[in-house]
Amino acid sequence: MPRPGRVRTRRGFPESRRTRIGARIRWAGGQGGDVALAATGIIFRREFNAYLRSPMGYIVAAVVLLIDGILFYVMALNPPDGELLLSGQALGRFLYIASGMTAIAAVALSIRLVAEERQTGTLLLLDTSPVRDWEILLGKFLSALAFLSLITVATLYMPMLILVNGKISVGHILIGYLGLTLLGGTVLAIGLFATALTRHQLVAAAVASLITGTLFLLWPLAQMVGPPFGRFFAALTIHGRHWVGFEVGTLHLRDVVYYLAMTYFFLFAATKVMEAKRWE
Repeated sequence: MPRPGRVRTRRGFPESRRTRIGARIRWAGGQGGDVALAATGIIFRREFNAYLRSPMGYIVAAVVLLIDGILFYVMALNPPDGELLLSGQALGRFLYIASGMTAIAAVALSIRLVAEERQTGTLLLLDTSPVRDWEILLGKFLSALAFLSLITVATLYMPMLILVNGKISVGHILIGYLGLTLLGGTVLAIGLFATALTRHQLVAAAVASLITGTLFLLWPLAQMVGPPFGRFFAALTIHGRHWVGFEVGTLHLRDVVYYLAMTYFFLFAATKVMEAKRWE
């Protein structure tokens, strides 16, 4: 029997929980501000705080930093073949390693964003609040990107070691980290699309890994097949052609546009999936 003061809805959730999620959005938007921005900001803070409170976020960060550090030492500072690397080559090798770990971290961080809400039933509370699907997804995406960026920034000590002991430009480092952020954002959008499809996090992880892995493998496939398919695969690959410029410290507008376009595509697809499931 419900306790006094906690009226249950027909879906079985306390009205007070609905108030915490929905009424705050109504209040923020009702002050004459931008309703969409207010809703996205509330979702962002809620999800970012969830990463800070959850052990999963710290586990992902610890694993990424540990593996990045080990591979940086083995592959960049002390290559197993005894090869002497120039400072720029060592930085490029680190960025190559970091790109793979960033993609893995992005998948791990994104798979809970919607699937977990469906498992716990809190997504139903958001559905009954005056917040649109794209605002929910954008807030969740930005929170995951912010947390992933914190992990990425924590790896800065590695290129700093190269900078102190060698000759590399700060611009090379900045361009490389811009590439990591863009790549991470694209994979997060893929993961968000995958987690919007299902309520099971393992299924979402499998779907996100399959899509991301396929987009990675398009680059070696493009090099094996001839035109016109080779050029088509190279244009679609998430790594290789679009990543190599960031790795060597060269910024091309087409690569930035590619990652932003891919991010937008998967966020748009995730929004359409959410809209379809809302009416199921």
